Amino acid sequence: MNKIFKNSIIVLAGLMIGAMPVLALDLDLSVDEEIKKKYDTSKLQYDVLPALPKVDSTKSTTSQTPSKPTINSTSTTTVNVPKSTPTYTVETPNVTNADLKNAIKIPAGTKFQVHSDQKISDWLRAGNTLGFTTYAPVYKSYISIPTGTKIYGKIEKVHRPQKTGNGGLVVIRITSIIYNGKSVSVNGKITKADSKHIYLNNIKGQHQYWKNVGKQIDKGEAFYKKTRQTSTKLANNPLGVIISPIPTIVGFVGYTGATILSPLTALTSTGGSLTIPAGSSFEVILIENAYIN
Repeated sequence: MNKIFKNSIIVLAGLMIGAMPVLALDLDLSVDEEIKKKYDTSKLQYDVLPALPKVDSTKSTTSQTPSKPTINSTSTTTVNVPKSTPTYTVETPNVTNADLKNAIKIPAGTKFQVHSDQKISDWLRAGNTLGFTTYAPVYKSYISIPTGTKIYGKIEKVHRPQKTGNGGLVVIRITSIIYNGKSVSVNGKITKADSKHIYLNNIKGQHQYWKNVGKQIDKGEAFYKKTRQTSTKLANNPLGVIISPIPTIVGFVGYTGATILSPLTALTSTGGSLTIPAGSSFEVILIENAYIN
């Protein structure tokens, strides 16, 4: 009996399981009919759900990551490395601006007798700082500047010996003076260098144009003398008497030509270089009033 009951239950369960899809289909259809009565099913999904953004099928749907900067392997970065050129320069203290209300004036035209602290030549470069030391005191109203005072200048212009006989050049502007441990701004120039007067603040090497003109004439004269000697030797020989005047004539023509052309040929020669050893004497003069506290 129990066995028959168990078998009946199993059969009943199988029938119910088999009927479930059918019942589910009927339920779905009935619900669908109710919905169609109340709503327009063709617009239902648009009315209920928000519109989705359109997706461009041409674009990749994968997540985009920030693009890394590309490096062009063919491009190169040029770094300008200044060439190291040995130059002589002096470090100057920072300039202290004077308080004009309480300052003592050193008038323009004041002169300082100084020695150079280093060699000065046309091999230096514009912008180099040069140092000088006074070897005589300077007395002005309310102030005295003692021996041993430091004065500094800067090279404004410089060039090596040039053609046309032009010599080397150095132009120095006096920029500061040390007083009571402070660097005071001044504006000055050099009027004497190694006991020689300097004009327009131009310290120049020897201009050798006219000297080179004389050298060209001297060469022509030396050539003429040699030809005269040749003519004399030929005249002492009976066979050379006839042609003995020829060397003299050639020498005279050469001498005359050298003399006439000497102003032109002298243009191709250079002037003298400029070198003033350390410890040389200079005279410095103020162009403008200076003020010291």
